[in-house]
Amino acid sequence: MRTDSAPTLRPRISLKVLFIAVGCAGLLAAGCGRGKPENAQGAAAPAGQQAAGKPGAAAQVAAMTITTTKVGSEDVVRNVPATGTIHPWQEVIVGAEVGGYRVAAVLVDVGTKVKKGQVLVQLAGDMLQADLDSKRAAMRSAEAAEINASAALRRGEQVRSSGALSAADLDRLQSEHVAAQARVDTASADLRTAELRSQYASVRAPDSGTVTSRTVSVGQIAQAGQEMLRMLRQNRVEWRAEVPEALLSRIQVGQSATVTAVDGTTVQGKVRAVAPTVQTNNRTGLVYVDITGGDARPGMFARGEIAAGKGPALLLPVTSVVMQDGYSYVFVVNEQNVVERRRVTQVGVRGDNMEISEGVTAGELIAVKGAGFLKDGDTVRIGDAEPAAAVAENQP
Repeated sequence: MRTDSAPTLRPRISLKVLFIAVGCAGLLAAGCGRGKPENAQGAAAPAGQQAAGKPGAAAQVAAMTITTTKVGSEDVVRNVPATGTIHPWQEVIVGAEVGGYRVAAVLVDVGTKVKKGQVLVQLAGDMLQADLDSKRAAMRSAEAAEINASAALRRGEQVRSSGALSAADLDRLQSEHVAAQARVDTASADLRTAELRSQYASVRAPDSGTVTSRTVSVGQIAQAGQEMLRMLRQNRVEWRAEVPEALLSRIQVGQSATVTAVDGTTVQGKVRAVAPTVQTNNRTGLVYVDITGGDARPGMFARGEIAAGKGPALLLPVTSVVMQDGYSYVFVVNEQNVVERRRVTQVGVRGDNMEISEGVTAGELIAVKGAGFLKDGDTVRIGDAEPAAAVAENQP
């Protein structure tokens, strides 16, 4: 029985193996076919056609769309802006020229307008008058002694020829006469000093002006040279403007200026002097502007502009200037629409435009809208370009 059943099992096992092998081959063929793209006819696309649709590695893509304008040049009045403080033209310190005397009266107060020679403070003159009387008496005594010495010398010269007076006695009379004359001169000088001291009991104004400070009171003992009052000499004030050193060379003596106080009050002035040095702490130079008219008071802070002449200026829109790293930059667009970042130096704002002293030249194309998003070397698309004439039309 076992020998008869064995031949019947072998054909069944071989048939199963055959089915498995055919299935694996079909799956392998399907997987290989999916990895190849087909063309329009169902065949695999050639290798050259597959690479044709990919972009080149050196191809440049535009960053963004911007608007542009050209750098304009126009003759403008150059007003140099500045800030500063109002100061007195000259402040006079008034004090007594003699000391040790009581203040009898103070005839002025802060804000009083005075004239040259007017009495401001009166010192008690009793002691001064007594000293003056003493010097006058000493003067009369010296003059009397000189008269006696002169008479004695005349008598000695008259009897000299008779031999009644020796040569030594005559010499003594002559020396006594010279000494008497010297005492007269000394007494005269002392009297003059006492007269001057008596006059200095009245403290007078050295010039016209307005009293700005008072430190003297009735009853105090005055000291020679000690401050009693302060005066604004001739009621003149000046604006000491701090001008950046880069603009200082434009300022000349005689140029007009417009000064505006914090409350909006505007006064006119004229440049009187320009400081020959620059302050190292803030890199500015002082310009002294005489203020004419108005009600400017010392100590007030003020802004102003100095008319520094007329000349050509490079103008571009304020929106085209980008602040980066603490400096001002613009983006110049070349013929290939590639931008170049350039550092520029600002002079001042004129309406909607900025005046530039260096960094660009007239006629160059610069980015306006969208400039704040650009980087050096970006490729851009230019949209509706802003006309170059708009730069000039926006000027005041």
